[in-house]
Amino acid sequence: MEEKIPMTAGGYEKLSLELEKLKTIERPRIVAAIEEARGHGDLSENAEYASAREQQGFNEGRIAELESAVARAQVIDPKTLSGDKVMFGATISVSDCDAGTTYTYQIVGQYEADLEKGLISLLSPLARALIGKSAGDIVEFQTPGGIKSYEILSVRYL
Repeated sequence: MEEKIPMTAGGYEKLSLELEKLKTIERPRIVAAIEEARGHGDLSENAEYASAREQQGFNEGRIAELESAVARAQVIDPKTLSGDKVMFGATISVSDCDAGTTYTYQIVGQYEADLEKGLISLLSPLARALIGKSAGDIVEFQTPGGIKSYEILSVRYL
């Protein structure tokens, strides 16, 4: 049995919309581009045909990936969760122990992570370090630039 993939309702909706777009808009567009390129003659030297076939491969691969993710999705609403320990869906405020900078992150599924929006993947080193901890705890985790230390300021479920 395949492993469930935790995600928020927003993440599930985003994946479902992308999947629908790839199947109903991109797939027919690519098929039309392949047909048009076929009409240009010799396929062995037809760059438009090769490009369209490559796009088709990427599109079909992404469709398969998204279909699998949607099928295995375990949608979790953070608003229904509570507690003082960090787990999936938690919104955490942390302070960088070295720089004193404060950050706020929400732990989400791997397909909905977006660091610019403060959404970190459950699989990220920071999220793995935070899971199970509480406000006041200090966590250390490895980054490409070395080990970082953050103090957890608050844990909320919004």
